[in-house]
Amino acid sequence: MRKRFYILIIVFVAVQFQMNGQETVSITKKEVLNSILKKNLTLKISEQKFNKSKADYLQTNAVFLPTITASYTGISTTNPLMAFGSKLNQEILTAADFNPALLNNPSQTQNFGTKIEIKQPLINLDGFYQRKAAKSKMQATSLQTERTVEYLALEVEKAYMQLQLAYKAVEVLEKALETAKENEKIAENNFKQGYLQQADILTIKVRVTEIKGQLQTAKSTVLNASNYLSFLMDDDTSVIYKSTDDLSVTSINNTNINVSENRADIKAMQLASDAYMAMNKADKMTFLPRLNAFGSYELYDNKLFQGSANGYMIGAQLSWNIFEGSKRFGKTQKSKAAFEQSKLEYKQYVSKSNLELNKAKRQLIDAKNQLELTNLSVKQSKESLRIRKNRFKEGLEKTTDLLMAETLYAQKQLAYYQTIYQYNYTQAYLAFLTKK
Repeated sequence: MRKRFYILIIVFVAVQFQMNGQETVSITKKEVLNSILKKNLTLKISEQKFNKSKADYLQTNAVFLPTITASYTGISTTNPLMAFGSKLNQEILTAADFNPALLNNPSQTQNFGTKIEIKQPLINLDGFYQRKAAKSKMQATSLQTERTVEYLALEVEKAYMQLQLAYKAVEVLEKALETAKENEKIAENNFKQGYLQQADILTIKVRVTEIKGQLQTAKSTVLNASNYLSFLMDDDTSVIYKSTDDLSVTSINNTNINVSENRADIKAMQLASDAYMAMNKADKMTFLPRLNAFGSYELYDNKLFQGSANGYMIGAQLSWNIFEGSKRFGKTQKSKAAFEQSKLEYKQYVSKSNLELNKAKRQLIDAKNQLELTNLSVKQSKESLRIRKNRFKEGLEKTTDLLMAETLYAQKQLAYYQTIYQYNYTQAYLAFLTKK
């Protein structure tokens, strides 16, 4: 027992030293939320996912906008065809160039050409649906980011209340320790007067030691809650946060009692399903022909960076990839399966959300009933402790009964504050589930 006592004292002193060596900073719930919206890594990751989907959507502008390329080419050749074509492009052919001997064995010919090409899509039905799918995906990602913000707001509620609960536990145990020490003094006086035995004194000392251990655990919980807030705010500074207000019963007006299909995450899943549907239609459209326009403007000369001859070409192309093995058939079936899967996942997600809502409603009712019960229990145990303490001072109460009353009172207080935390968090979770 003595060894256990010394270990608890050492641990208690170590935690006290750690807490005293760290700065304590008071912080409001609003300050935590504002900091998270600016620096939280989960939110930043979500924003980058949106930027990726936005970039994918931007790429689909190619279905409307032209492709423009420019090139400059220089060659030197004795190839009969290339030599004749180069002179023709340079517009320098003469009658002498039609001499069969010169045509078959031309001298070295140089050609420098500048070419600007334009390709303009006209009708690419698969591209239109791919663009629609990319837009739905971008909108879904935006809503997912919005839901991430809502989730972080709920997490702030939870983390901040955990900090409040930790400080309440410290407060309760500090008072319990103070009471236990007072009772220890009373017991020592009674022992000197011959009313108590040495075993009673040792029992009370053990109780004091146990409360010190529980207090140390509660202070460790404060450190853990502070560290979690620092993690949420992406803050590397090692500080102990203190809530500006105490944990108390709050009431949230939950007017929405049903899961709304306009909730950000549910709407995002609907848009994701729309994207799969559009991709399936895009795969089907690959069986149809494409119509594209093209044009080019060219400059030629036998000298570097010159362009004495020029010409242009414009036209349109109707292309039809009639058969590509079974590749397109398989791709279409795959996208259809993905679309059907997304519809089932959407239905399952909505059903699960309703399940969570009904569960949360029942938890709120249970928490409310438990709140009333624990409140009465605290009052009853407090009064019982007062009576036993007065009787103990007069030597009319057993030491064990007094210690049991002390323990019960502390337990009921901690249970009460834990119930407040559960009640408040359940309300916040209900609001999260029913948010439009």
